[in-house]
Amino acid sequence: MNNEMNGYLQKLLYSRNSFFSEMEEYAKDNGVPIMEPIGMEVLLQLLRLHQPKSILEVGAAIGYSALRMADALPDARIVTIERDEDRIALAKQYFASAESSDRITLLEGDALETAKAAGAFGPFDAIFIDAAKGQYKRFFELYEPYLQPAGVIIVDNVLFKGLVAQDIEKIEPRRIRSLVRKINEFNTWLVSNPKYDTTILPLGDGVAISKRRGEQ
Repeated sequence: MNNEMNGYLQKLLYSRNSFFSEMEEYAKDNGVPIMEPIGMEVLLQLLRLHQPKSILEVGAAIGYSALRMADALPDARIVTIERDEDRIALAKQYFASAESSDRITLLEGDALETAKAAGAFGPFDAIFIDAAKGQYKRFFELYEPYLQPAGVIIVDNVLFKGLVAQDIEKIEPRRIRSLVRKINEFNTWLVSNPKYDTTILPLGDGVAISKRRGEQ
């Protein structure tokens, strides 16, 4: 999506309350990766349509998306995972200030090692993956066993600022090139996964939506 269209859609977004605006400003000023505004609205609308009662989030950061989901879905319980100690501390502060925090459970640890602990809270109606992009395939494989048969898996940042559409060999620096290659490999694997129907929306930083085939 080009910058003009992105700007137009952002102008149409309703104003968030001051609490969420404060979190957005903190994330912007401190380089904390939270979901882009348009992508966030896409996620919330998908969840409103799906009406999950239980959500697993892989990658809490400072708790922004968990709180946005809890605010949009007053009947949902959310389990979210984060490994960074500073972000965990800040997420706890934000959770303590929010009325919806009693419906959020924060698991501290590396998402590659917490699947069993998270699964104890499942099965989940929806899984949202927004953590280390180079590990997306592993996260998907680790946590999909805890998805309800009719559940959905949503993955953010799958277009990575459009870099996946560029000539990967020309991308610099090498670290970014390697990451783009992994994301592209994940996207190819995901859309060809015979167990799921997957759509990638070119909104925000790219949102993939996957649902098991044959489930109603």
